Amino acid sequence: QLQLVESGGGLVQVGGSLRLSCAASGRTFSTLSMGWFRQAPDKEREFVAAIGTNGLTWYSNPVKGRFVVSRDNAESTMYLQMNNLKTEDLARYYCAVDKFQDGFSTKPSEYLYWGQGTQVTVSA
Repeated sequence: QLQLVESGGGLVQVGGSLRLSCAASGRTFSTLSMGWFRQAPDKEREFVAAIGTNGLTWYSNPVKGRFVVSRDNAESTMYLQMNNLKTEDLARYYCAVDKFQDGFSTKPSEYLYWGQGTQVTVSA
């Protein structure tokens, strides 16, 4: 059974940085395409970033140029470096496994396994 555990969330001021981690177990991590999503209060879950098995990355427009997704297959971990954080980045952040390998998926329905999330709070 694949398990995902996010960590690294917290409280940060506008303009600050945070690094989220997503540790995976139960499957061969290098074969998985992974994604980050977020859900703000009273809003739908939205795509943030994703990374394929070959390291190819793609981002949503609101975070492009500020966030960087990466992976360490030896550690079975995916990361999300978040820089220049804004109040609109406040949300619970989730990592997930794409149903399709290197499918460039951006919809929650295209992801199969999810972690419990980690809270990111950005204060003005």
